[in-house]
Amino acid sequence: MEEALIPTDQLLTAAVAAAHAGGSILQDWVGRFSVREKRRADLVTEADHASQQAIFELISATFPSHGFLGEEGLNKEASGSPYRWVIDPLDGTSNYVHGFPYYAVSIGVEKHGVLEAGVIFDPNRDETFQAARGGGAFLNGTPISTSGETEMSRAMAMASLPVGADQTDPAVQRFLTSMSHLQTVQRSGSAALNLACVACGRIDAFWSTSLKPWDVAAGVLIVEEAGGTVTALDGSRVDIMTPSLLSASTSAIAENLTTVLT
Repeated sequence: MEEALIPTDQLLTAAVAAAHAGGSILQDWVGRFSVREKRRADLVTEADHASQQAIFELISATFPSHGFLGEEGLNKEASGSPYRWVIDPLDGTSNYVHGFPYYAVSIGVEKHGVLEAGVIFDPNRDETFQAARGGGAFLNGTPISTSGETEMSRAMAMASLPVGADQTDPAVQRFLTSMSHLQTVQRSGSAALNLACVACGRIDAFWSTSLKPWDVAAGVLIVEEAGGTVTALDGSRVDIMTPSLLSASTSAIAENLTTVLT
């Protein structure tokens, strides 16, 4: 028998609490090692797992029948429930390893495969980006919206590049091609925060063809609720299980980028 539907604000409240718990653990682990320590990569892995475990325990204590999908080997089937939580306990691992403060916790929750709520928590800036379907997007409780930029020549964008990509990689070629069309394009190392930045107007677009569902689940909904557009790179409907994503402040930017990048 299927579980009764849960008010979206309850899902969002649980997601925020869990994201803050995960972020607190990440920051606690930062104090246990330095970037010069030989074992720092192992310690980062432990921090990643500890964050995910705390998030899973908090959410599953409230919603024991729900499904889970997480970066660190978390894959729990739902038990008679339409809900699935998609978790990245540390988005921006390389940044975290090197002490570069651009990483986040990302938590999205689906109902029948449709994103219903999402939270991205940046523990360095104490910024909580959140959205519930149909309820708008917020940063620390204040409504946010995309920049509204429509001109490519004035736009700032972010792009993800696969780890170890060389100059022949199509993603690198797209990056280079985009440079002559945009005001500036960067690579930051955290897809979740890039999406959050599109949502609140700090940047105008972000794209990738190498992401996992937990990288983008929360951010896709937050951008959409902030008035932005999210599609696959070719302009078709986005599917978080497929590594193709283009988010933009406006449909004009999205359509022009699709032409440039595909």
